Amino acid sequence: MDPLSQVEPESPPASLLTRLGELASLFVKLGTISFGGPAAHVALIQEEIVRKRQWVTQQQFLDMLGAANLIPGPTSTELAINVGFLRAGWAGLCVAGASFILPAAFITGAFAWAYVRFGSLPQASSVLAGIKSAVIAVIAIAIWRLGKSAVRDAGLAVLGVLALAAFFLGLNPIAILFGGGLIGTLVRRGASLRAAATLVSNVFSLRMLTSSGWKRLRLAPLRSTTLIAAVSVAAGTVAARPTNGRIALFFLKVGAVLYGGGYVLLAFLEQGLVQQHAWLTRQQLLDAVAIGQFTPGPVLSTATFIGYILGGAPGAAVATIGIFLPSFVYVALLAPVLFRLRKSPWIAAFLDSVNVCAVALMAGVTFQLASDALRGWISWAVALASLAILLRWKVSPAWVVLGGGIVGLLALGR
Repeated sequence: MDPLSQVEPESPPASLLTRLGELASLFVKLGTISFGGPAAHVALIQEEIVRKRQWVTQQQFLDMLGAANLIPGPTSTELAINVGFLRAGWAGLCVAGASFILPAAFITGAFAWAYVRFGSLPQASSVLAGIKSAVIAVIAIAIWRLGKSAVRDAGLAVLGVLALAAFFLGLNPIAILFGGGLIGTLVRRGASLRAAATLVSNVFSLRMLTSSGWKRLRLAPLRSTTLIAAVSVAAGTVAARPTNGRIALFFLKVGAVLYGGGYVLLAFLEQGLVQQHAWLTRQQLLDAVAIGQFTPGPVLSTATFIGYILGGAPGAAVATIGIFLPSFVYVALLAPVLFRLRKSPWIAAFLDSVNVCAVALMAGVTFQLASDALRGWISWAVALASLAILLRWKVSPAWVVLGGGIVGLLALGR
């Protein structure tokens, strides 16, 4: 079945090559200018494909977002891959994903080259401060629009509030999504609250047992290497360069199991690269993560930076492919059946519940980002001006983000 048949087109469908060209053009642009992390990426993609181009409905966008949150890997990248499949089938899946990833990989690779050559990072904190302030406004509007579509009744509103509270209490985001999905499904399908609570309790208990068991298995073989790694890192040195095959395998494993996006990525990399293998020092790792946060596109382009440090351009290439490849596989398995699954009342109730929880998590993350970004009257002025511009005029968020960076450079770079 042609994925386009699942959307109601307003005009005759374009040829496959035309659709692939549109996907490449759109996601190269977004991969080049989408600063601000996953929440900002989601907001920009939503603006382009729902409001501007009308490739999908708001409900379809929410379903894709909810599904991307439930599988391992970077949410915004998987959302782009899913859009590509919906627009142009399997070729679109590959084109959209690659177009979104490659600009960030090339930009991050250029920073890695400068880092290795000159030994320090370019100072761009002023530009980044202005960009972050504008991005807060972009995300806030996206959350409002998504929330209006996701919260269909009082029950879902309550579920969203509970999910937001759970986020601020420190619960695991994946547990919030799955737990919220299960509770919402059982309640909306007429099951008793007691059954829902019992099932969720069993799920959390299983997660805790699995987590503790995995932690024991994971730490046991590392005990003999941790001391060596700690001594090496303390001395400011790293182990011998790994082969490209080992770099690729390491990042493939990270990409296959990574839940939680860029913030969880730091924990994975610190344990594997610094403690276990001693391939990097902690300072090098923090520099790599900082570049991943500063550059546009997926935060997981941090892998490109690290791969370049470890193995030059070939190392950067295999690290990038390794960490993103699992996302293509997961979406390829899920995308063809996602909208057909919604026809099931149980799956529809689950997706509705997960969507509300996903929007709640976006709101929680945005609050944390705002508390970090909006410091000083200039940052507040940029954020409020960006919000006013986006509400008053039909301006692309990309221009607003660019304007925020320019204001930051002029006002804060002195």
